[in-house]
Amino acid sequence: MAKSSTSVKNIFLRFSSIRKSKKKTFEINDTKIPLMPCTVSQITDYIQTDKLKEAYLNLLSMRLELQKELKAPPTNQVNKEADVNNLFVTLRNKMSVIVRNSSALPSCNKELLVYVAHIILEEEKRQGEPGAVPGWREAWRDAVRDGVRDALKKVHLDRREQNASWLAVHLGLLGKAVVEDLERVKTELLSSYPADFNVFETYVSCHHEAVGEHLKRLLVEVTELKDYHALLDFIIHRYPSDPRDKQRILIVEEDLLNNIKTSYSHCQMDDFKSALENIIITEKEVWTMKKSPDRTDDGFLTSKTYMSICQLIASYADNLEEIDENLRKSVVHFCLEELNSFHTRFEEEFLQHTRSLLTSDLLDCCLWVEYHISYINCFNSLKENMPFYRENFSAQVEQLEKDVDGLIQRLSQTLIKHFETDIKPYMDGMMTKKWLKTNGDFKEVTCRIENYRGLCKSMRAPSAQVFVNDVHYYVAREYVSQLMKKKYSCKKTKSEDAAVKLREQWNELKKLFEDMGSSLNWLYPLGDYLSDIIGMENERKIKDLLIPLVSNYPDISKKQLSAVLYFRDNGFSLEKHNVINQFTVLKRDAGNTNHDRSFFTDILS
Repeated sequence: MAKSSTSVKNIFLRFSSIRKSKKKTFEINDTKIPLMPCTVSQITDYIQTDKLKEAYLNLLSMRLELQKELKAPPTNQVNKEADVNNLFVTLRNKMSVIVRNSSALPSCNKELLVYVAHIILEEEKRQGEPGAVPGWREAWRDAVRDGVRDALKKVHLDRREQNASWLAVHLGLLGKAVVEDLERVKTELLSSYPADFNVFETYVSCHHEAVGEHLKRLLVEVTELKDYHALLDFIIHRYPSDPRDKQRILIVEEDLLNNIKTSYSHCQMDDFKSALENIIITEKEVWTMKKSPDRTDDGFLTSKTYMSICQLIASYADNLEEIDENLRKSVVHFCLEELNSFHTRFEEEFLQHTRSLLTSDLLDCCLWVEYHISYINCFNSLKENMPFYRENFSAQVEQLEKDVDGLIQRLSQTLIKHFETDIKPYMDGMMTKKWLKTNGDFKEVTCRIENYRGLCKSMRAPSAQVFVNDVHYYVAREYVSQLMKKKYSCKKTKSEDAAVKLREQWNELKKLFEDMGSSLNWLYPLGDYLSDIIGMENERKIKDLLIPLVSNYPDISKKQLSAVLYFRDNGFSLEKHNVINQFTVLKRDAGNTNHDRSFFTDILS
């Protein structure tokens, strides 16, 4: 394709410097024109047998007779004038056939073209004379155009059902035919005409017109994106406009080019919508068949969804990069905007088709979690590819990133809610008499955290960090909130046992979340502070433990501290009263100092 395109362009450039041939003619003067013209029948025979010189000289003789008779009294002038006109029209038609065939046939009688050119020039000189017929040069150009049309109609064209590349193949042959036609104009036809016929320019113009008409007919048959692209590639790469010399360059009319671009754009829109719909259909099959998600080489769960989308948009952009920049931008703009509605539809379908996995066995529940993680990773990867388009589509990219962030957040929150629902029954068993004697509920909690620890290793940053922190925060908050519910109060030495158990379990949770990569380090000291308060044998010394607690967790309330003291021992004592008073002083001295994080505020008490 590229080679043919170069040939077309080069032939234009070579022909721009062609030296015009010397004028060839046959002499016409009064001594050469017969005194008595042949009969109408004989002149007609001359025309039909390509004897242009004889026919034309006799026609000139008939015209001279007619002109003499017009000066004399009227006789049969009307009939003779009709005969002259009809014969000249017949001659002109015959010359058109010769010119037309010279374009369409591999070889022709070049001497006839010499006669054709001279007759046209002679008749142009005689315009306005009695018996003169107009339109000779126009008829010649029409014949050139018709001959070019005939030649292009012979270019082979497969039916679409025969060959998927029917149009690309045809356009390649069409380009080759144009090159060969113009080469033949140079080598065989140019020398037969005088310079003022502008033969090469006329043939270029007629090829342009014929190709444009041909492309319009082809456009009606085009329905696929690849074929619209083939048309644009053919037009833009084979017929580049050159404002410096428009006469020597084939230029497809702007309306046709815009029509093809519009059709391409509409087809691309439909193609992209269809591709997005196919992605959802493909993913539905994954959910229905309960197929495990793919994994990357480094172990992250993933889906090919984002790759399909990114590759599709990139392919659209690449295909148009050397075709038309404005069309390229229009296509990418549409794709980026269409992704917003796709995400909404994808989320709806995903939630609808995977909900049943949660009501099945443990393996299905794990698969449900894996699906969520794979799509969190998938859409993070999609978002990472968007900055490439930010320069030209900042508004669309900004909106898309916002929508993707929202989708990722909702997927993550769905996982968090599932985790919360899963461990809440076991959390509710904490800080009770049973809890003090057994570890069953706590083991169930840590078992589920362990499961999520493995799954979190399959989640990519930055979502993995956010997710781990959310899980850590929820577990810490739920664990501590059990102290606030006053479900149990220790007696005598039981408070020391409870303090030891709380510290051990808190440290176990700490190790789990450290291993998971939680960045909420500020939560870790809290377990020690609470254990110290609960296990402190001397109530007077509890006041000293309040300073670091209030300093690091200033949102703890009087009611919440009272609940911790109740868990330690629900009996009233003066020292407990003094502890509360000391806490009140510390909170007052701290005032309304802003703190960059909260914890106890989120605990319902």
